Parts: sequence; structure tokens; C-alpha cells
Amino acid sequence: MFKEFSAGYYIGQLYVEPYDGNHVVMDCDQHVEANKQVYATDKGLERLDHPLVMKVDQQHVPVFADDDVPTDTLNLPDKVLEATQVDQPPTLKSVFIAKAERAAQLLEWTTPYSIGL
Repeated sequence: MFKEFSAGYYIGQLYVEPYDGNHVVMDCDQHVEANKQVYATDKGLERLDHPLVMKVDQQHVPVFADDDVPTDTLNLPDKVLEATQVDQPPTLKSVFIAKAERAAQLLEWTTPYSIGL
């Protein structure tokens, strides 16, 4: 789903759509798979529900799972969408997922979430 891009990020493509919720969300199954790919260490039991930290244009956002989101779609609340360069959603965009160390750093700096990676 996502390919390694740099020392700090993976890259993939998702459709970016507006959403009237409070958090950025994506399909539950894809969220779990991305968690496995990006955060799993294969050292015993691990949580696979940590928020993913994605970068859409210049915005870093925590992304949560939601059963009502179509596959390959990232739903952004209007206030987040307005801060991106997405002019006519839905739009297929390259998005970045921060690797574990970078994600923990970003979440600690920008949100009340601490994922303890």
C-alpha cells in the first residue's frame, strides 16, 4: 500500500475528500495494514490502532480508522482540507506516512496524542 520514500516517511496515493467529522479518517482495514507496515516491530503482541501521522501537502495530521470510509480514501475535516492545496476534491494525492520515530515526535509536538512508539 505504501512504499518507503525516505528516512522518515513512506509514500502512497489516496483519494482526499472533505468530511464533516472532527478527525482525519481512513478505512479501518487499510489503517490496520498501514500500522503493521509502518509501526510494527514483530516483537510480540502489538497495538495496531495507533493514529497514523500523515502529511498531506504541508499539513501533518493524525489519522484514525473509520468503518464508513471507502477504501483508498482519506477523509479530511473542512478546516484541515482548507489548509491543503486540494482545490477540487475528491482528488487522488500522494500522501506521506511518518515512520514510527518521526510520528511519535510529530504527535508529541502537535497534538494531545502520544502513541508511545
